[in-house]
Amino acid sequence: MLMLQGYLMRNYPLVVIVDDDESVRESLPDLVRELGCAARAFASAEEFLGSDAVLHAKCLILDIGLPGMSGPDLQRELIRRGYTTPTIFITGRSDRSIPPGLLQEERIARLIKPFSEKDLQAALDAALREDS
Repeated sequence: MLMLQGYLMRNYPLVVIVDDDESVRESLPDLVRELGCAARAFASAEEFLGSDAVLHAKCLILDIGLPGMSGPDLQRELIRRGYTTPTIFITGRSDRSIPPGLLQEERIARLIKPFSEKDLQAALDAALREDS
């Protein structure tokens, strides 16, 4: 929490990453920090929902295919709770595996792993503009 508070005190927007892949949870926060944001990673939707990061997140990066509560399920739960945090979905699968209507119904970005730093920066910029 101390690191989170430090980032918040410096007004860095907090980007939350929820992905069950440990390598993503280790590498993506570093890249997000290089792009000028604070970052915090969680292994599951349930772990994130039980944290204080729910209150502070300015952008979510959610794996679509999380075990248990999926990324889209997590986003719907947050909306049900009154949170409209801009969301970037990430997936290692092709467009055909994304549930029909997901991209049209929700105002989100979607990146297919592996994605470039440039694509992540563009998605973060769009999400953070939406949040302000």
